[in-house]
Amino acid sequence: MLRRLHPVQPDSFEFTPANLEWARAQMTKYPEGRQQSAIIPLLWRAQEQEGWLSRPAIETCAEMLGMAYIRALEVATFYFMFQLQPVGTVANIQICGTTTCMICGAEALIEVCKRKIAPTPHTLSADGKFSWEEVECLGACANAPMAQIGKDYYEDLTPESLEALIDRMSAGEVPQPGSQVGRFASEPATGRTSLTEIEGSEMNASVQLATDLGETLKRIDGTEVPILTKWRRTPDAAVDDRTGRDTAPEIEPRPSKGMPVDETGVTEQEAEAASAARPRSKREPQGVRAEEARDGNKD
Repeated sequence: MLRRLHPVQPDSFEFTPANLEWARAQMTKYPEGRQQSAIIPLLWRAQEQEGWLSRPAIETCAEMLGMAYIRALEVATFYFMFQLQPVGTVANIQICGTTTCMICGAEALIEVCKRKIAPTPHTLSADGKFSWEEVECLGACANAPMAQIGKDYYEDLTPESLEALIDRMSAGEVPQPGSQVGRFASEPATGRTSLTEIEGSEMNASVQLATDLGETLKRIDGTEVPILTKWRRTPDAAVDDRTGRDTAPEIEPRPSKGMPVDETGVTEQEAEAASAARPRSKREPQGVRAEEARDGNKD
């Protein structure tokens, strides 16, 4: 499918200060001379900020990475996750139309979008607040049919609940994402049949985070959460990473509960295994190896 830039373009694009800091941090993930590898994260951040990718935004990202404009344009036009035309100022509603959602009623959700937003996808509503499109599987099949609205999933939808969501968002509300019928996660619609003794939050972690952040429909300007650059925990960490050394303090669990690795790069337990099928264990590993040696002599 041929994808072109929108005929109406803004005069310029500029990252917000926080997003600019975020974008420059992403560039340090890659070795010197390989910063162009950050093109997808930068384009995505520009889209999160503006809602869609304009030509000035694509060119800004290309300039930051020292890329020819056409190379950045190739990336933007290749991946369908990039919106090349303006989207609704409130939300672009992405209806999952793949098998499970289709069987469970996605077509009825699309009819709601056609009636309340616009007859065709990628078209702004009369008030400019909404746009919609059908997308491939979003991976929430157990909670079908569903849609991604802004940054969040809205699941277990019906035509009536989707219509209500659109009305509430149009009025300035931010409805709680997640299941719209009260499911905690992806348990059976009739209720949990296992892990029934588990107690905790009424919302799963994803919905809880969205609720804590509050305005989950807003464009991302970089102020929502701290900008984390774990790979730059020490001044020389980025340089060290390029040479294969990491002098940053190790704060994460190591494989095999801290057992050191040998010169082959695998854990000592793996290196001392009798075979891939018989790894070292507490049950007389020497005996296992001796047994295999005897079997080998028989051959």
